[in-house]
Amino acid sequence: MSALTAIDLFCGAGGLSEGFRQAGYHILAGNDFNDAAGATFAATHTEAQFLGGPIANYTASDILRVAGLKAGQLDVIVGGPPCQGFSVYNHQRGMHDHRSSLYLEYLRIVEGLKPKWVVLENVTGMTSAGGGEAVRAILDGLKTLGYHVEQRILKAEDYGVPQERRRIVFIGNRIGSPIPWPEPTHGRGVPFVTVEDAIGDLPAVSNGEDAGVYAYATKPKSDFQRYVRNGSNAVTCHSGAGISRVNLERLRHIPQGGSWRDIPFDLLPEGMKKAKRSDHTKRYGRLRWNGLASTILTKCDPHWGAYFHPSQDRVITVREAARFQSFPDWFQFQGSKTEQYMQIGNAVPPLLGKHIADAIMNVSSAVSARADRALVAAE
Repeated sequence: MSALTAIDLFCGAGGLSEGFRQAGYHILAGNDFNDAAGATFAATHTEAQFLGGPIANYTASDILRVAGLKAGQLDVIVGGPPCQGFSVYNHQRGMHDHRSSLYLEYLRIVEGLKPKWVVLENVTGMTSAGGGEAVRAILDGLKTLGYHVEQRILKAEDYGVPQERRRIVFIGNRIGSPIPWPEPTHGRGVPFVTVEDAIGDLPAVSNGEDAGVYAYATKPKSDFQRYVRNGSNAVTCHSGAGISRVNLERLRHIPQGGSWRDIPFDLLPEGMKKAKRSDHTKRYGRLRWNGLASTILTKCDPHWGAYFHPSQDRVITVREAARFQSFPDWFQFQGSKTEQYMQIGNAVPPLLGKHIADAIMNVSSAVSARADRALVAAE
């Protein structure tokens, strides 16, 4: 069977397409409106054509032309329309947010390209925002276009990603196949990949330090480290946002697994002096070496969650955030440090994408084999 093909809409840095590429798909094209994310995608997907700017600027014919395909030939469209409109961190979330309707652009391109498979990913807040209107609209829209489609909430840590992360995933096809869902590889007797498994081989850096390129501190100590280091002999993007003197003082009081509750009252931010002890459970949190990372967001801001290093007095670096998302070390993130954190937080973990791709590929191979046998029988 020839290499399966994929196009990534709202591709960002390319986490989902990287997962499909690891599974053996050939990535033909990607689109995103964000310049820095597009630069990362273009630098790390040199085999693909990158289409910059809003997806509304492109027709299905434009995309088919750059991909060198005709309608119906593409194996899979993957994508994650911008999710901030649905995010639980957006307290005004809902269908009124213009970002919440960008899935309609995804459906428009699907209608024109007629891929065999579709994969769409988003935050779980989509299930409640607008009373679940977007989930129903995506399911109904794809069914109207002739796709059998299902959705599930997947946990990234179940697939070897060292991070607590929940995402809603839609998988559909128009080839008459049942929907394949990847079987979890971790949990249920197989340990999750821990913070130490993920970043324990990285060199120590100080608050705000940026020396550019670093040597690894140790040989790889885990399968995950061997996975991310494949093709790399040094560490880049291993610098973090510098934190203020007062936050450094707060951090010195926080043990592994601790949070704002461990900070002396007089050092707490004014707003948190009024908080209940049961509130904001992960704010100003320090990670545990033997635990999972918190959900990586678009800013590793201690006021948002547990983003302090387990043993060094600083926030996690761009590279550590990328490791927690399962990006290989050779991935070079473009743009400012703020833009790099944003790209990583918005991404689909490549390992999660790979397991989804593997499940689809296994079914696609079986369908192709049956078709080949039918042709032979007909002759």
